Amino acid sequence: MNNNQLVNLEKEVISLCLEVAAFIRNEAQAFDRSRIEFKHGFNNLVSYVDKEAELKLVQGLKKLLPQSGFLAEEGTGISSEQMEYEWIIDPLDGTTNFMHGLPMFAISVALARNKQIILGIVHEINRDECFHAVEHQPAYCNNQRIAVSTISSLQESLLATGFPYYHLDKRDDYLEIIKVFLEQTHGIRRLGSAAVDLAYVACGRMEGFFEYNLNAWDVAAGAFIVQQAGGKVSDFSGGDNYLYGGQMIAAGAVHQQMLEIIHPHWYKK
Repeated sequence: MNNNQLVNLEKEVISLCLEVAAFIRNEAQAFDRSRIEFKHGFNNLVSYVDKEAELKLVQGLKKLLPQSGFLAEEGTGISSEQMEYEWIIDPLDGTTNFMHGLPMFAISVALARNKQIILGIVHEINRDECFHAVEHQPAYCNNQRIAVSTISSLQESLLATGFPYYHLDKRDDYLEIIKVFLEQTHGIRRLGSAAVDLAYVACGRMEGFFEYNLNAWDVAAGAFIVQQAGGKVSDFSGGDNYLYGGQMIAAGAVHQQMLEIIHPHWYKK
């Protein structure tokens, strides 16, 4: 697939995301809370909306790129093992927000070629903002070019994070990190959607994002968009095992300062 074909594919995927976003928005108006399911404990929720949205995405993406596999949160689609192209999908990132009527949730779609992300789309449904990028190109929001913040001081920064549901053995270390950032920044926001957090870092609304216990479908698209917008993404050690390693720092000019705070607290001897 050459770059022109990838750009054309991006347009088709954006159109598909718009269709699925309309479905989710319509369902949000009369959501049936009795149909909530619990996947792994009372904090990890899923609904018929997640499942139906994922089915719509997988069916549409399969038509656009027949020789592709899927890594999707709800398990829809065929395995991507041994396939050159893999779609990494979260049909409704921010499910808990959605179920409580809190307007902060998004569709996240990434495409990997031989395990390298080459396309990312995060469609924030309530503001109808589509953040998108393909390899070798800048990042955009609704076709307007975006870039990460140029603020280079933590003291002037606004950060985003999330609170994990699992691996609570690291909870105290994580809270120590949060405490330091609360003392040294303009504040920390917990929006409830990693995909939106990353999109907002990409467009400069926040200077950085950090979280652990993440899944690839939470962050694949957003992390790629941050990179295409001029930002840096790493794991908590400063390495590149952020997509499947479960931990991430994504930021503009303050990435190194964030890493210098997170690393010693997380990797205590």
